Amino acid sequence: MPHTSPTGTPSKYASVLRPGLFAGEVHIVTGGGSGIGRCVAHELAALGATVILTGRTQEKLDKVAAEIREDGGQADTFAFDIRDEDQVKAAVAQMVEKHGRIHGLVNNAGGQFPSPLQMISKRGFDAVVTNNLTGGFLMAREVFNQSFQKHGGGAIVNMTADMWNGMPGMGHSGAARAGMANLTKTAAFEWSVANVRVNAVAPGWIASSGMDSYGPAMAGIINQLKHNVPMRRMGLEAEVSSVICFLLSPGAAFMTGITVAIDGGAPLNSPIFPLADHAPSTTYEGFHRAVLPKALQGD
Repeated sequence: MPHTSPTGTPSKYASVLRPGLFAGEVHIVTGGGSGIGRCVAHELAALGATVILTGRTQEKLDKVAAEIREDGGQADTFAFDIRDEDQVKAAVAQMVEKHGRIHGLVNNAGGQFPSPLQMISKRGFDAVVTNNLTGGFLMAREVFNQSFQKHGGGAIVNMTADMWNGMPGMGHSGAARAGMANLTKTAAFEWSVANVRVNAVAPGWIASSGMDSYGPAMAGIINQLKHNVPMRRMGLEAEVSSVICFLLSPGAAFMTGITVAIDGGAPLNSPIFPLADHAPSTTYEGFHRAVLPKALQGD
């Protein structure tokens, strides 16, 4: 639940990181109009960064930018398709021209749809891979070429997923996310010469608005996911954002090429040694404007 002030209005983001940590810096968050991207943008802005929100829908970006400004932060928006190479090149050029040096990139944008492998068309497979892998590569390459390489480095955090044991029902996304984890390692090595750090996060089942995109048929499954997590609950957007912001920060200055799992221990489940039922673990509810997905409301 979001934090509220005595007057009933939302209070500011309750980040665990130092106030002013990113003051004077410029950070890009792709897919910043909803879900985890929206949360990350809010936390970065609350910590002093000027946040550049990107996505395909200007209206969604404007809404989040207005929230950030209402909370006292600084935000700008650029609507374009990260899957289009020419659009990416042009958009990053405009960002650099307007804001100068870019300090961080959060490659959050992506998307997928549930389907068994035998039902996925080539077009559908290509679309998910382009969304979750190729688009992130294009953004990283252009931010590196147009800013990081010229201005003393920077930090990138890529988005992967809990795909360590395969991703049944979403094989196209699992393949793309595994590719992003590997790309993260390559970029971390090659771009270290320019003082660029590249890491990734791998969220598990997170209570985010993206869950509502799967339709009502998935609602029953979504409500059962927590029973397959040792911590007996789903994660919150703020619990992903805090790790992303740390990886962008000077506190992670000696970390590069890694993927941090944020999944409540779900991959550790064992049919041989089932856990006894127990109360859910405590949560970190830092995001004052968090909204529970419709699929989980009433759970």
